[in-house]
Amino acid sequence: MFDEIFLLLLAGVIALLFSWAFRTLPGEDWQILACLPGQKGPDAIWTGVNLTYYGFFNALAYVFATVMFLLMMGSLGVMIAAILSVVVPVLIICMWASRFIARWVEKKQHTFSVGAASFVGIIIAPMIIVLADLTLGQWWKFHIPVTQTMAAMLIAYAFGEGMGRLACISFGCCYGKPLADCHPLMKKIFRRMNFIFRGKTKKIAYAGQLEGQAVIPIQALTAVLYTGTGLLSFYLFLKSFALAALVITLLVTQSWRFVSEFLRADHRGQGRISAYQIMTLLAMVYMLIMIPFISEPYLAAPKLLPGLMSLWNPGLIILLAVLWVVAFAYTGKSDVTCSSINIRIVEKKI
Repeated sequence: MFDEIFLLLLAGVIALLFSWAFRTLPGEDWQILACLPGQKGPDAIWTGVNLTYYGFFNALAYVFATVMFLLMMGSLGVMIAAILSVVVPVLIICMWASRFIARWVEKKQHTFSVGAASFVGIIIAPMIIVLADLTLGQWWKFHIPVTQTMAAMLIAYAFGEGMGRLACISFGCCYGKPLADCHPLMKKIFRRMNFIFRGKTKKIAYAGQLEGQAVIPIQALTAVLYTGTGLLSFYLFLKSFALAALVITLLVTQSWRFVSEFLRADHRGQGRISAYQIMTLLAMVYMLIMIPFISEPYLAAPKLLPGLMSLWNPGLIILLAVLWVVAFAYTGKSDVTCSSINIRIVEKKI
């Protein structure tokens, strides 16, 4: 019963957050979080450095996904050192891939792609898990269950990407097609459930010229589907159905990533089938092929309460805070917007 109560509470918190975010974040005032003075010009006007809600929500997504992964691994009794030996290299490589592959596909310097990061993560994760188990596991006397670890990683990814869609809403990127250009059935479905973005600095405005137009709320659909899949698979994981959780999460997230590309209006590279869609299919086939090789005959029964207690660790909390700061610094500084700051004295308050 404890598992069900925790799951309902988690679902309720996510539902409240999404309800607020879907109404609020398309607005103009939810793109720039802060402006920091940079260099002072000859006219006493400072050049501003813009920090975005995109970075804030991306950092939140990274931390949330990491916490869920730590929770699931902790419920298996896996020691923190073993968990970090997997999660740290995967996060570092995926954060790098999110920028590098996006530049290669979209031919733009200042862009990120979660699709690129997820593709690389799915490819490298089984190898990193096995390598960590054969090296550090032998030295420090621990075992990393490959099937459950991969299931936990995919579930955490579903939660993280679902939460990360809030970043896209705030910045106005990864936007859907305008309803005016859609099939009558699509217009009817999304007549009341759509996004209308405001603000000239939103990507949908300067890249797609779609400011003020109703568009398919593709970011919201992805957020709900991915977190819903994460919740279902998390429950299956807690009930010792790790392999089912792995397969369901893989098929739902990667199939939707392929299909959702057809509903998007932002630039995704050349061709009718984008490079990201090809990556998605490759990742799905690769993991399905890998499953027989990583499956284990015996799986330990997860226990949620010990998993929650394992999170109450000062060192771990500091590490998560550092992760948030690093992720925010990496994704939060806007290179495509600028600002001017006039700092002066308020005479009447002297």
